[in-house]
Amino acid sequence: MFRTTEISNPEFESNNLRFITVKTKNLKGRGDICLFVPPIKDLKNVPIVILLHGVYGSAWIWSQKTGIHITAWEMMQKEELQPMIIAMPSDGLWGDGSAYLPHNQRNFEKWIVDDVPNAIIENIESATKKSNLFIGGLSMGGYGALNLGIKYASKFKGVSGHSSITSFEQMALFVEEPLQEYDTLEKEIPSVFKTIIESKNKLPKFRFDCGKEDLLIDHNRKLHQQLTQEKIPHIYEEFEGKHEWPYWQEHVIDTLLFFNSKENLKK
Repeated sequence: MFRTTEISNPEFESNNLRFITVKTKNLKGRGDICLFVPPIKDLKNVPIVILLHGVYGSAWIWSQKTGIHITAWEMMQKEELQPMIIAMPSDGLWGDGSAYLPHNQRNFEKWIVDDVPNAIIENIESATKKSNLFIGGLSMGGYGALNLGIKYASKFKGVSGHSSITSFEQMALFVEEPLQEYDTLEKEIPSVFKTIIESKNKLPKFRFDCGKEDLLIDHNRKLHQQLTQEKIPHIYEEFEGKHEWPYWQEHVIDTLLFFNSKENLKK
């Protein structure tokens, strides 16, 4: 699948984190993936959870800002969580954030949907084409997770967003680049609600949450109201907190437990 692949040497890895870099035509260059791989022998068809970061971030940020790999392993040892691979890719590193959209001759969407799972399956023995796929993210990554997970419902068993941007225009709250520099092929970039409506006959199970003091709370409440009016099944939760890492460190566990449900883990 990839012209070149580099993977970290287990001799120098720590805390069960692995790193993969692949060259892909979708990025017209290289892309990075940080992985938590459960240190359990003879695992096969292990579910893969893709976690997307927000603006300014990269492949390292979920692990080094939330310690999700440490928390997940502790939960697995207590049998609170089934073994799962947690994949934390970069967004492609365009500007302050690619929004996980195709633009500027690069396909950041296909990088996540196609390249990331393929790179994991090719390089991690416990992952196969039979592994269930899940996708979640925070802020811009929540926007990416909800859009891509629902658009590609045939690939993803479950979707989760934290403090999510719900329409492309909200990227202007965070990025330096003018939105017109996102030179997409689409005249109108769909909102999360529009993506859901267009896919309402084949929706995966999905949830999203937001902090009550978050600058995106009104947008998340509006999405919840729209989905409720359309009678589209979903889970929406609000918690105390702002648009910040302590909130995501706490509530990413909700994402893992949601993906861990018996119904979601069925083949």
